[in-house]
Amino acid sequence: MSSAMASSVKTPPHTPVSPQTTNISHEGWIARARQIAPLIRAEALNTEQGNTLSPASIAAMRDTELFWAVVPVEVGGHGCRLITAIEIMEEVAFADGSSGWSLMANKLATAVAGAFVGDDAAHEIFGGSERPILAGMFGPGGKAEAVNGGYRGSGKYSFGSGCGHANWMGGGMFLMEDGANKLLPNGAPQVRICFVPRDKVVFTGNWNVTGLSGTGSFDYEISDQFVPEAFTMERAELTPQRGGAMFDLGLQAFGCAGHSAIALGIARRALQEIALISTSKKRVASSSLISESPIFRHGFSVQEANYQAMRAYVLKAFDDAERLAESGQPVPAEVRQRLRQATAWSHNMAVGIVDFCHLWGGSASIRKPTALGRCMQDMHVATQHIFVDQHILADVAPTLLEHWTGPDV
Repeated sequence: MSSAMASSVKTPPHTPVSPQTTNISHEGWIARARQIAPLIRAEALNTEQGNTLSPASIAAMRDTELFWAVVPVEVGGHGCRLITAIEIMEEVAFADGSSGWSLMANKLATAVAGAFVGDDAAHEIFGGSERPILAGMFGPGGKAEAVNGGYRGSGKYSFGSGCGHANWMGGGMFLMEDGANKLLPNGAPQVRICFVPRDKVVFTGNWNVTGLSGTGSFDYEISDQFVPEAFTMERAELTPQRGGAMFDLGLQAFGCAGHSAIALGIARRALQEIALISTSKKRVASSSLISESPIFRHGFSVQEANYQAMRAYVLKAFDDAERLAESGQPVPAEVRQRLRQATAWSHNMAVGIVDFCHLWGGSASIRKPTALGRCMQDMHVATQHIFVDQHILADVAPTLLEHWTGPDV
């Protein structure tokens, strides 16, 4: 690729689709997500049965530009704030958990690539006639060695959420040297995330699960091949090449934002479903509606408060971190750890909410197709992701204890 061609990435390779797709406000993005929500709901069963987003759902997300909301403006995206992205993903997950999860995987993977790959890669990935949608497992499922101009590596991966309609795939690879892991200064192994076109990836299926079955989280293999330096990024030590200050928060913050949004959306949908059921259904051997039961009313009030609390904390934690990054100030460890805390804790709250709703739904929770049953299955699968492992709450505690025992308390 010529130097002149590579330098052209400084301007957006894609002409904006229309004036309405530039400078979209926070409220405008939420309106777009809500605009497609009825279709996403109607397509939920097709998405579930197909194990990946339905064609209609993909088209709706393309048409509303949701896939590229967070992508840096320099490569043709919209560069919306991370806090806005959370609310977009929550709205879609409210319509259907699998659809929200798939959007999360694609939206954030595409944004991360847009911010961190080299200029040559940015031009090739984002400058073509087909707008890119990325997916992949950024954890180390493979190995690579440095060679002249880049890396040579391969790997086998699971959980490639959103890969059914992605045209670029990423995969994390341990960087090897003389048969051993090459280490970062802190002693951790180096992991290069390598991006390759879809036609250089072999998809092997293997997505038959109890929940989130429509996420297209298929296994895939990146065969042994050369990946130019510009198409890779070091997973832990990242310097944004483009995009806003929020990318300084790193991959962990982006992952936490996405998972928190899914928990919010599924919990909210479960509350809506049981509210509707309770006002029209009686329990066996009862002459009154579920909504008239004092036991139900007490429980619903508690769970509704839990949802409001988890949503308020998630949005505050991410807004605080993003505003600090935007101000140019260092983001303290406490603020970063609160992102992890909020994400893991919100999943604990969401499971309690969904379980309560599922219990009171009775037969409406179990007869397929059932939105409430889907919420139950999706939420319990969501809790198994490493980003919300229960050890996280223990890991963040030392930093939070310092806050509560410091001189300013």
